[in-house]
Order: sequence, then C-alpha cells, then structure tokens
Amino acid sequence: MNLFLHLQKDFGVACLFIAHDLALVRQAASRVYVMYLGKIVEHGPSQELYDHPGHPYSQMLLASTPEVHPIAEKQRRVPVMIGEVPSPTNPPSGCRFRTRCPLVVEECKQQMPPALKLSPGHSSACVFAKDLHRGKRSALISPTANAA
Repeated sequence: MNLFLHLQKDFGVACLFIAHDLALVRQAASRVYVMYLGKIVEHGPSQELYDHPGHPYSQMLLASTPEVHPIAEKQRRVPVMIGEVPSPTNPPSGCRFRTRCPLVVEECKQQMPPALKLSPGHSSACVFAKDLHRGKRSALISPTANAA
C-alpha cells in the first residue's frame, strides 16, 4: 500500500482502486464510490463520505469496518443486515438495495432514486439521503454485541 501511495504522490497519477476493505480505501482514496449490485449508490470526497454517509448501504459498510484498537473493537456493536442478497443477474426493480434496506418505502420499489447532491462533490441515490447525511436518520438496525 505504501508503494501505491508513493507512486500516486511522486508521479501525480490517478489510480482506480477497487476493494472491500474500507479502512484501506480510506487510506488510499481521495474520492470514494460505493456500489451495490453494479450501481453507484453514493460517491464523494473520502473524508466527507466517511464522516457523513448518505446511503443506508454506505452506513452499513462503514459500521461493519473493524476498529484498529482492540478495546474499541471488543466494544463495537455490529449491525445485522436484514433480507436476502438479490441475484445480480436478476436485480430487483427500483433501488437495488431495497430488499435489504431497513428504510425502504414504496417509492424505493418503483424506481431507482436519483442521486441527490449532499455537499460539493458528494451525492447519494436514496430518498433519505439528506436525512442520513445530516445524521437525522440512521439505517443501522438490530445491532448485536461483537462475538469476539
């Protein structure tokens, strides 16, 4: 990872970095794109997206990232995702995350929500994006104690 970061800095090149490890993404990326079943559901500057996620899937991903410090990790509460993962070859209508989203409403079933601008360069495709971004709503449900 250090070599990757040095190449970016020394040569001023942009790189596409694809990963499921959000701690690594946070270290490496200046912009983050969150995808679910092949569709971008949120994108924005790294720090902004990590501090103020505007999509339920982004919130779930960030909440499931392990803590670096052992004591914090032991005390961390991990949300449980509901529902079944839909088939990528036959995705559901509307928002693709709706079958697992605790905030789903009828509108989510009809069409993919348009990307809403939350701040400069930060957008999310969720009908609750502005509330999530402002911290007025959370998609995190059914937290369970970490089984460590």
